Amino acid sequence: MNCKSIFTIAFVLISYAGFGQVNFDRYFENKSLRIDYMMGGDSNSQTVFFKQIKEEPNWGGSKINLVDKFGYGTFRFKLIDEASEKVIYSKGFNSLFQEWQTTAEAQKIKRAFYQVNVMPYPKNKARFVLESRKWDGSMEEIWTYNIDPKNYFIGKENPASVPFTKLMGKGDPDKSVDIAFIAEGYTKNEMEKFRADVKRVAGYIFDVPPFDRYKKRFNIYALESVSEDSGTDIPGEHIYKNTAVNTTFYTFDVDRYLTTFDLKSLHDISANVPYDQIFVLINTDRYGGGGFYNYYSSCSADNALSYEVSSHEFGHGFAGLADEYYSSEVAYEDFYNLKIEPWEPNITTLVDFEKKWKDMLKESTPVPTPRTEEYINTLGVFEGGGYMSKGIYSPVQDCKMKSNKMKHFCPVCERAVEKVILFRIGE
Repeated sequence: MNCKSIFTIAFVLISYAGFGQVNFDRYFENKSLRIDYMMGGDSNSQTVFFKQIKEEPNWGGSKINLVDKFGYGTFRFKLIDEASEKVIYSKGFNSLFQEWQTTAEAQKIKRAFYQVNVMPYPKNKARFVLESRKWDGSMEEIWTYNIDPKNYFIGKENPASVPFTKLMGKGDPDKSVDIAFIAEGYTKNEMEKFRADVKRVAGYIFDVPPFDRYKKRFNIYALESVSEDSGTDIPGEHIYKNTAVNTTFYTFDVDRYLTTFDLKSLHDISANVPYDQIFVLINTDRYGGGGFYNYYSSCSADNALSYEVSSHEFGHGFAGLADEYYSSEVAYEDFYNLKIEPWEPNITTLVDFEKKWKDMLKESTPVPTPRTEEYINTLGVFEGGGYMSKGIYSPVQDCKMKSNKMKHFCPVCERAVEKVILFRIGE
């Protein structure tokens, strides 16, 4: 490990030391509580509809770092102990609903999206609080639900059994990053291919720093969810397949955007193992993928660019990294408020640049930094990012979060990923 990595780890550990975390054994049992709900609305509104609450047998998260310290995500949920009013668990996340709200369609109709939040199972009465980020960057409470762990309406059925193989890792779930790879578009006779695909795609991710340095702290599960048909939906070509978690190209009518709206099936399958992150591996050679912070990442298994796409999408899902491109086709309109600092660690509006990567810049680097040959290999502040050519700035002229030309993350993205790894493994 080089000096830079040692310094980064020391910095992160010192920064976490100032935050008080809760005692897991005092507040929680070693299993999960899952809350499912629908989030609906349009470009100007959102409403939450309760669906179900259930107990699940595994807890894959840290038992040390339970309260989120990053402030990432367009949404956040908190679990508050009723007796003490103490926040005992919290987590930020992104959603397809929030992305859809910025599309032209959301100005015309209302839609509802299935949501799932998973947390450790509380021993005592608690309050679930769901928050949404407003246009000014602040968080507002949009829904609460009171939880009595002894309530007999909390479903306790075992998850539908899905065969799985632990392909990599020997660490305890609470001290490791556990990734549940979901088979999508693989028939019963294609599971040998699926296991080989998981090893290969996980290898792609571990080839990229800083994942390579922490490979032994990851557990990789291959969950063999069987699809009736091989492949996935391609609506723009009138191709429709019956698959395990109902993935589809042409999400929001963007042909390469490969996602699923079926978060219920996704979490039903994942409940068979302890997990921190879900990765949907899709049995197709067509280019595509997607990633949603603290929900899931997805990509094609067999495309020529799957090496590049897998870690790019995992950067979204695992570390909350933003897209740094600004000229590609997207469905979003006015995605960022240029008057505030975006929460993602790898883009800035310069409104509060002190909180981003200013500490990593050389004193001689101009801010903003021109996109010229002189600064082609310089860490700087280059205009363009987050789907916008003006007002948003990114750390380098090209990065894995911008294009498929780059094999590795830039230093800013790498540092952000490392912080999340250390948080998840409880260090």
